[in-house]
Amino acid sequence: MRNLSRLMLCLTFFASSLFGQDITSREVNEVFGEMMRLHVQHRTLTPVLLKRAYKLFLEQFDSSKIYLLENEVVPYFEMTDGKLRKAIDRLDKGDLSDFMKLRSLVQKGAVRARSLRAEMQKELILSAHDSVASTGESYLSFPKSERELRGRIHKLLVRALLEEQKAAPAADWNPTARAKVFALFERRFQRIEVPYLESGTRSDHFLATQSLRALAKCLDAHSAYFSPEEATEMRTSLEKQFEGVGVVLREGVEGIQVVNLVKGGPAERSGRVQPGDLLVEVAGQPVEGLTYEQVLDAMKGRGKKELQLGLKRRGSEEVIRVSLAREKIAMQADRLRIEAEPIGSGIIGRVTLPSFYEGGHLTSAERDFREALKQLKKQGELKGLVLDMRENSGGFLSQAVKVAGLFIARGVIVISKYGQGEVRYLRNLDGRLFFDGPMVVLTSKASASAAEIVAQALQDYGAALVVGDERTYGKGTIQYQTVTDQSARAFYKVTVGRYYTASGRSTQIDGVIADIKIPSEFSAYNIGERFLEYPLENDRVPAAFVDPLTDIDGKSRSWFQRNYLPNLQKPQARFQKMVPQLA
Repeated sequence: MRNLSRLMLCLTFFASSLFGQDITSREVNEVFGEMMRLHVQHRTLTPVLLKRAYKLFLEQFDSSKIYLLENEVVPYFEMTDGKLRKAIDRLDKGDLSDFMKLRSLVQKGAVRARSLRAEMQKELILSAHDSVASTGESYLSFPKSERELRGRIHKLLVRALLEEQKAAPAADWNPTARAKVFALFERRFQRIEVPYLESGTRSDHFLATQSLRALAKCLDAHSAYFSPEEATEMRTSLEKQFEGVGVVLREGVEGIQVVNLVKGGPAERSGRVQPGDLLVEVAGQPVEGLTYEQVLDAMKGRGKKELQLGLKRRGSEEVIRVSLAREKIAMQADRLRIEAEPIGSGIIGRVTLPSFYEGGHLTSAERDFREALKQLKKQGELKGLVLDMRENSGGFLSQAVKVAGLFIARGVIVISKYGQGEVRYLRNLDGRLFFDGPMVVLTSKASASAAEIVAQALQDYGAALVVGDERTYGKGTIQYQTVTDQSARAFYKVTVGRYYTASGRSTQIDGVIADIKIPSEFSAYNIGERFLEYPLENDRVPAAFVDPLTDIDGKSRSWFQRNYLPNLQKPQARFQKMVPQLA
């Protein structure tokens, strides 16, 4: 159900397209070779890696195990090293014939599933009996027979029907209404299937994209290849801004609806667009008959600064036409938030930091954090600070270093080690402390990557106590990415190194261990690097509380020795000593 659920609700901000072009099958070897040259561990494609890639290619299409049979996939999952080495030789020559065979298998599964769904939908539409839902199921293995496959598809269709009925219990669920539900779900299925079934130029591009996805992910849990559309979404997420009109859309039974408005965006400011409105026109053209993707493409505005939408309000046939400016919109809801709690003659401040973002228009986590501290201090004496990163999954490494540097005057924040053994030190040289009082960092199993850097760096220096789940997510690797480079030919991220904090500890696999354990809402779930496929192992490097300056050139080293080393912040345990009384 994972592929299907991703299509259930599209939070579409209509970010402007990146400049990447469609990749072709002839370029797969070149792009993957570039990724391998950068990778921290794997520099050549081995039989083990290629077998992983075959498995990933099939599972990225059929992660829900509702298309392919066990006897169809096992030959690829159990392929001998000899056959895999021959396949590597072919791939080295730019021959994608082995991935083409995988695509043929996927096409067979897609055509079969379409036929089975059509047969079952007819029965369910005309059935006079209410369907009974089975409990939500996920499958760890592929079905052993077509009979088992039919059973899985039938359960899926019944659940789809009942979910829509649950959302609108007062509606008359006659055969016509049931047919509309299945038409909606069939469109969602086809979004998964059609790219594999297409022919021509688009087919070649999609084969190249899916092959690169599988090859990238076989390297480790965090290396990945992205289509231009996915790169746009990822860039928006990292930079916390996008260009558009500020509407969030969802495809439903009756059509494409506005489900939310972005706070402060053109649609909200106009006062004429409401959640629940049905989208019927874009730029003067009716959307009836268009696929959801075609509607989203029309929303990009073709470079125009203004976009006209035609909307129908619930219960009315009148078309409301609204002209909206397309503009840069900051995602305020995903930026830092502050609260203050009075205590004695002062306050305790709480800063909730959802990610380590960095974008244009002076948008960055560090800048927002500095401003938050100023605002809190204006409200009264700041007697304590709570930094809430329980749902912070990371972001820009540079921002993590800068945020940690607000509480560590001078010293190493992060040690990074790369594939050729090169070690670099990311330091704070500012010399100022923006807050030096009692501080608690709230973490959970969902706190990851850059959030773990900050939590463990503050823990290393004794600047804060870490409170939350026993350990955080456990992502301690560094990725190089081309997503934010609009001139990139291909969009990917690849693991190029590992990071450690000043103590020499890595958060990889182990995460940040809490000083005081208080379970979060995520504590009961198997969340973390250790539960992913193909994670890199944990290791350590020498501590760097006394900075070795080994990455500083000779000309600069004398300045660091005179002005930096004598003033290094020393680790302290003033808060950690209180743990027995606090825990």
